[in-house]
Amino acid sequence: MSAAGLTPGGGIKPDLPFMPVRVAILTISDTRDEESDTSGQVLVDRVKAAGHELGGRAVVRDDVAQIRDQVRTWIAGGQVDAIITTGGTGLTGRDVTVEALEPLFNKKIDGFSVIFHMVSYASVGLSTLQSRATAGLIDGVFVFCLPGSNGAVRDGWDKVISAQLDSRHKPCNMVELMPRLLEQ
Repeated sequence: MSAAGLTPGGGIKPDLPFMPVRVAILTISDTRDEESDTSGQVLVDRVKAAGHELGGRAVVRDDVAQIRDQVRTWIAGGQVDAIITTGGTGLTGRDVTVEALEPLFNKKIDGFSVIFHMVSYASVGLSTLQSRATAGLIDGVFVFCLPGSNGAVRDGWDKVISAQLDSRHKPCNMVELMPRLLEQ
């Protein structure tokens, strides 16, 4: 693995044009609000530092209906290209992010979970087994579901998502797919 990304020979090509993506951050927690939401703030800071636009930010409870409502609202509004969630991907009874969002996926991005767990294993070892991080497409919008810890969102953004949401990442990236995601 290279420092620039997980793909040997790949990485950011600075001579190419950067295209900002509109990203919304959704924190899913029964105990946090926007003031105490450190993992959501980590993502907001990183999204902005990367040159992307913050398309929205919200905190909802671990509740299937609330999670779906917020995600659907952002997607229906047409103001986001990607949504990153933090929290609710664990194994407890209240962790329902996966149950809320995977049924809405038009396509699941199976490789995201694999790569996230590879990265996470390097940071937390076998504890990565307790995460059900997932990703998919909902009506042409990328949705990435990360665990709620600051370390997990840093790993997820820094080592996986940021490169794929950077139009300069080669040999390929998700930004170049955006115009074709709703093709029939």
